[in-house]
Amino acid sequence: MDSGGPLGSLWNPGSRVGGYRREVDAQKLGPALLIASSLVLAIRTAPWKPTHSDGLANVEWQKEVEHSVRIAKVVLSHLTSQHPDLFKSKDVAWYVATDDDSPK
Repeated sequence: MDSGGPLGSLWNPGSRVGGYRREVDAQKLGPALLIASSLVLAIRTAPWKPTHSDGLANVEWQKEVEHSVRIAKVVLSHLTSQHPDLFKSKDVAWYVATDDDSPK
Protein backbone atom coordinates (compact mmCIF):
# COMPACT_ATOMS: atom_id res chain seq x y z
CA MET A 1 0.00 0.00 0.00
CA ASP A 2 1.52 3.34 -1.12
CA SER A 3 0.97 6.15 1.36
CA GLY A 4 1.99 8.89 -1.08
CA GLY A 5 5.29 9.74 0.55
CA PRO A 6 6.13 11.07 4.01
CA LEU A 7 3.32 13.64 4.16
CA GLY A 8 0.72 11.18 2.93
CA SER A 9 1.48 8.82 5.79
CA LEU A 10 1.11 11.67 8.31
CA TRP A 11 -2.09 12.96 6.72
CA ASN A 12 -3.90 9.63 6.68
CA PRO A 13 -1.99 6.39 7.31
CA GLY A 14 -4.55 4.33 5.35
CA SER A 15 -4.46 6.47 2.19
CA ARG A 16 -3.59 4.85 -1.10
CA VAL A 17 -2.41 6.76 -4.14
CA GLY A 18 -4.87 6.02 -6.93
CA GLY A 19 -2.83 7.75 -9.59
CA TYR A 20 -1.38 11.05 -10.64
CA ARG A 21 -2.64 14.02 -12.64
CA ARG A 22 -0.57 16.67 -14.36
CA GLU A 23 -1.04 20.23 -13.09
CA VAL A 24 0.67 23.49 -13.91
CA ASP A 25 3.28 24.13 -11.23
CA ALA A 26 1.88 27.39 -9.83
CA GLN A 27 5.01 28.01 -7.77
CA LYS A 28 6.95 28.43 -11.00
CA LEU A 29 4.61 31.16 -12.34
CA GLY A 30 6.07 33.97 -10.21
CA PRO A 31 8.77 34.99 -12.72
CA ALA A 32 6.26 34.78 -15.60
CA LEU A 33 3.84 37.06 -13.72
CA LEU A 34 6.62 39.53 -12.95
CA ILE A 35 7.75 39.69 -16.57
CA ALA A 36 4.22 39.84 -17.98
CA SER A 37 3.08 42.60 -15.63
CA SER A 38 6.28 44.58 -16.28
CA LEU A 39 5.70 44.37 -20.04
CA VAL A 40 2.08 45.47 -19.68
CA LEU A 41 3.18 48.36 -17.46
CA ALA A 42 5.92 49.40 -19.90
CA ILE A 43 3.53 49.38 -22.86
CA ARG A 44 0.79 51.27 -21.01
CA THR A 45 3.12 53.95 -19.64
CA ALA A 46 5.41 54.36 -22.68
CA PRO A 47 3.67 57.59 -23.78
CA TRP A 48 4.04 59.14 -20.31
CA LYS A 49 6.57 61.92 -19.88
CA PRO A 50 9.48 61.00 -17.61
CA THR A 51 9.14 62.36 -14.09
CA HIS A 52 11.37 62.46 -11.07
CA SER A 53 10.16 60.90 -7.85
CA ASP A 54 11.58 61.98 -4.51
CA GLY A 55 10.51 58.74 -2.88
CA LEU A 56 6.81 59.51 -2.63
CA ALA A 57 4.46 57.17 -4.45
CA ASN A 58 2.46 58.70 -7.26
CA VAL A 59 -1.19 57.57 -6.96
CA GLU A 60 -1.64 57.38 -10.72
CA TRP A 61 1.52 55.29 -11.07
CA GLN A 62 0.41 52.94 -8.28
CA LYS A 63 -2.95 52.42 -10.02
CA GLU A 64 -1.16 51.58 -13.27
CA VAL A 65 1.07 49.05 -11.51
CA GLU A 66 -1.94 47.36 -9.89
CA HIS A 67 -3.86 47.36 -13.17
CA SER A 68 -0.90 45.87 -15.05
CA VAL A 69 -0.58 43.05 -12.53
CA ARG A 70 -4.33 42.40 -12.77
CA ILE A 71 -4.12 42.19 -16.60
CA ALA A 72 -1.11 39.85 -16.41
CA LYS A 73 -2.93 37.58 -13.90
CA VAL A 74 -5.97 37.34 -16.19
CA VAL A 75 -3.79 36.46 -19.17
CA LEU A 76 -1.79 33.88 -17.19
CA SER A 77 -4.97 32.37 -15.78
CA HIS A 78 -6.41 32.01 -19.27
CA LEU A 79 -3.19 30.51 -20.64
CA THR A 80 -2.73 28.04 -17.77
CA SER A 81 -6.31 26.80 -18.10
CA GLN A 82 -6.51 26.72 -21.90
CA HIS A 83 -2.88 25.91 -22.79
CA PRO A 84 -1.27 24.22 -19.77
CA ASP A 85 1.37 22.61 -21.98
CA LEU A 86 3.07 26.03 -22.26
CA PHE A 87 4.11 25.87 -18.60
CA LYS A 88 6.14 23.59 -16.34
CA SER A 89 3.90 21.00 -14.79
CA LYS A 90 4.13 18.50 -11.97
CA ASP A 91 2.51 15.20 -11.04
CA VAL A 92 0.00 15.54 -8.21
CA ALA A 93 -1.19 12.39 -6.48
CA TRP A 94 -4.87 11.66 -6.04
CA TYR A 95 -5.96 9.30 -3.32
CA VAL A 96 -8.40 6.41 -3.18
CA ALA A 97 -11.03 6.79 -0.47
CA THR A 98 -10.91 4.19 2.28
CA ASP A 99 -13.42 3.22 4.95
CA ASP A 100 -11.57 5.55 7.34
CA ASP A 101 -12.44 8.50 5.05
CA SER A 102 -16.18 7.86 5.15
CA PRO A 103 -18.26 9.54 7.89
CA LYS A 104 -19.79 7.15 10.38
